[in-house]
Amino acid sequence: MQNFLDKLTATIDAINSFLWGPYFLIALLCGTGAYFTARLHLVQIFKFRMGARKLFGNFSLHGEAAGKSGMSSFQAVATAIAAQVGTGNLVGASTALVMGGPGAIFWMWCAAFLGMATNFAEICLAQIYRTKDDSGHMIGGPAFYISRGLKNPLAKPLAAFFALAIIFALGFMGNMVQANSISDGFSSAFGIPKWVSGAALALICCVIFFGGVKAIARVAEKVVPLMAICYVLVGLVIIGSNFDKIPSVIALIFKAAFDPSAAWGGATGATIATAMRYGIARGLFSNEAGMGSTPHAHAAANVKHPVDQAVLGIMGVFVDTFIVLNITVFVVLSTDVVTFENGKAVFSGISLVQEAFASQILGRSGGYGFVAICLFFFAFTTILGWYYFAEINVRYLLGAKFVKLLQILVVAFVFIGSVQKIDLVWGLADMFNGLMVIPNLIAIILLSPVVVRLLSDFNDGKSYDANDYK
Repeated sequence: MQNFLDKLTATIDAINSFLWGPYFLIALLCGTGAYFTARLHLVQIFKFRMGARKLFGNFSLHGEAAGKSGMSSFQAVATAIAAQVGTGNLVGASTALVMGGPGAIFWMWCAAFLGMATNFAEICLAQIYRTKDDSGHMIGGPAFYISRGLKNPLAKPLAAFFALAIIFALGFMGNMVQANSISDGFSSAFGIPKWVSGAALALICCVIFFGGVKAIARVAEKVVPLMAICYVLVGLVIIGSNFDKIPSVIALIFKAAFDPSAAWGGATGATIATAMRYGIARGLFSNEAGMGSTPHAHAAANVKHPVDQAVLGIMGVFVDTFIVLNITVFVVLSTDVVTFENGKAVFSGISLVQEAFASQILGRSGGYGFVAICLFFFAFTTILGWYYFAEINVRYLLGAKFVKLLQILVVAFVFIGSVQKIDLVWGLADMFNGLMVIPNLIAIILLSPVVVRLLSDFNDGKSYDANDYK
């Protein structure tokens, strides 16, 4: 049996090397982002001010309860950011640094900039093609704009493929990975047994899942802002205490993007291709632009025009990468905790981030504990967001009557993921993440004329009627 699992793991790793390699998904995702950046005339720049005003102007910890008709615009973007801001902002950033060198961060920024336009397009389509399910809930996402937007016999099979992929990628495998990160963090920082963390996490998730979209939106709008603000503030204090190093850190990032050997004496052995691969792939894992996940939350937003919500997608990617993830990057690089022995990093993954925070104002126990708590909230809110996205696709495929079964299965997967780390599960999560990207990008590229027309009509002040674009 073990031999079979080893072979299966090796096969999945080989598939992922191709899927997430520079000649397939990385090129496809960046190319799609560049395409929408051009076709939408730099929408991420010219609509940034509008998005910032809507995000911070609608900031609230006490919004109206979400229901069948949807949720508020702020609750929708909070739910989306809850899914985006996860372990990728800590573990993903540190992995990119160690494996790809500081230059990987430059390519991470490039991917995020292009991804803003892609996310804008996804949300526009999710709003246009959303509908109500058999229980009266307002739902939408890639499965809906694939099946209802594409006039092609293959549209429904393609939508079903996406729905299955995201249920496995996020609802099951992805949430096991997030739960494992939480139990690992609490075990290393506080010595709490993994089964205790797993049982507590599963119980909390059970209560929130069975509370439905109302509970998920309520938790997201309260936890996400506080979580992000706390992490950013402590990070800024550390960065401020090393402010004299920031100019050289920025210079190193730009220089290493094109000359990786300039960093750390070439200890990483990274090339430009390696820096691009880890920077772009880890960046996309973090902000999820183009993966088709966050549009599910934005589709439920009650807004007058899809562009009103789509500009918040721009801000979601910005907050995830250019604020939260950058805090991790600049704390790690400004504290000089990246060291190598015999070509291997002394610290990597979450331990690198913990060591960076511990080396400054917080001390070892405080630094490790603070990062573990932040990791808990990051991963926990991602579990909530990813469960919600899986639920919408279960409603699409099977109907509302199967939601209870999904809730039970996800809670079980959360507990199992907490108590043991299975390399195969991580590989499967990566594979299904990659598979769900393909039908989503096909759909948004084919439906790009709809997005272009929608933005043009919005800029011209025309009134919105979804039927005009279907």
